[in-house]
Amino acid sequence: MDKHNIKYGIYTQILNSELIVALGCTEPIAIAFAAAKARQVLNALPESVVVEVCGNIIKNTKSVVVPNTDGLKGISCAAAAGILFGDADKNLEVLSAIKKENKTEIKNFIDSGKIKVIASENPKIFYIKVSVKAGENHVSVTIEDNHTLITEITLNGKTIFKPFLSQLYSETDKLYSYLEVADIVDYADTVDLNEVSFVLNRQIELNMAISQEGLKNSWGAKIGKIISEKNCDINNKAIAAAAAGSDARMSGCELPVVIVSGSGNQGITASVPVIIYSQHLNSDKETLLRALIVSNLMTIHQKTGIGKLSAYCGAVSAGVGAACGIAYLNGGRYEAIAHTAVNSLAISSDIICKTKLRRQNSGGSICRTVRLSNVQNGSGVFKRRGYNYKRR
Repeated sequence: MDKHNIKYGIYTQILNSELIVALGCTEPIAIAFAAAKARQVLNALPESVVVEVCGNIIKNTKSVVVPNTDGLKGISCAAAAGILFGDADKNLEVLSAIKKENKTEIKNFIDSGKIKVIASENPKIFYIKVSVKAGENHVSVTIEDNHTLITEITLNGKTIFKPFLSQLYSETDKLYSYLEVADIVDYADTVDLNEVSFVLNRQIELNMAISQEGLKNSWGAKIGKIISEKNCDINNKAIAAAAAGSDARMSGCELPVVIVSGSGNQGITASVPVIIYSQHLNSDKETLLRALIVSNLMTIHQKTGIGKLSAYCGAVSAGVGAACGIAYLNGGRYEAIAHTAVNSLAISSDIICKTKLRRQNSGGSICRTVRLSNVQNGSGVFKRRGYNYKRR
């Protein structure tokens, strides 16, 4: 792909904006970010806090350990940590500066009863609103559609910040609409790696570090560690390494990760298996970086028509991206990579999270595997909104 091609610049921009660092599961961290921002605007310790969140946020937060809190879980914990010790200027690393001696204060704030969590009636699939009050002053911070996209800030009932969202969404949709499988492969083959090597090398360093932590120590359900202790082949080694990173991250490990599509688990899944395979194949560094480009952009491409937070399991899209990256490592190009994506989606895209809210106790959720009846059309060709497979 020529550097003067409009897609060249767009793909470079997408990689550099998507592959960012986050500490902890990004949904509770988004709550902590909103809470930290609300405290910053209020400029006082809140006397009361209301956290209003949609079902998807409840599903992805209520049972997750929040980092730097001594193992505390859930929405109230994320809000308390953000309010007391969060640094809103650090975005998804908002909780990175909490000190050991401060952690007991988070639990005390939760136990004080100052935080109320309610399930939102807002139809948005990604919605967080944190409202805080101290004395005569009250502030609200609303996040929609993206983990750090603040769509409104109010102070004493008056809007003090509200971006021009229609233009923002239009520009973003236009950028991501340029993603196509053939062009992704072409870009990976030809891009000047100096333009993206920083974010890719950071992805390798951070995501492999948390993977190794998960393999070494007993985090969460220890899925990755258990698999790795078997005498397993390269496929299971790749699976174990990715699962171990997720085990550690979701259990409160205080190591950061590089995310993809707003998700740390997707960031781990899209990168770690590709790295493990590159080691197995003795691939050179350049080939690995180009394979990671394929994996990351394919992961992002699948979510373009769906949104970053939905019932569609992000581990599937990232797993498909990783499979495409591995195909690239093995010498596959457009045909092989496109068919890898189609086959992978056809057998796994029916893994969805189904949320069921119980409003009387602030909500709960269940995650199920649901078999969809329309995975294939009459000709046996897989079709799904947001996936663009064109034979050339």
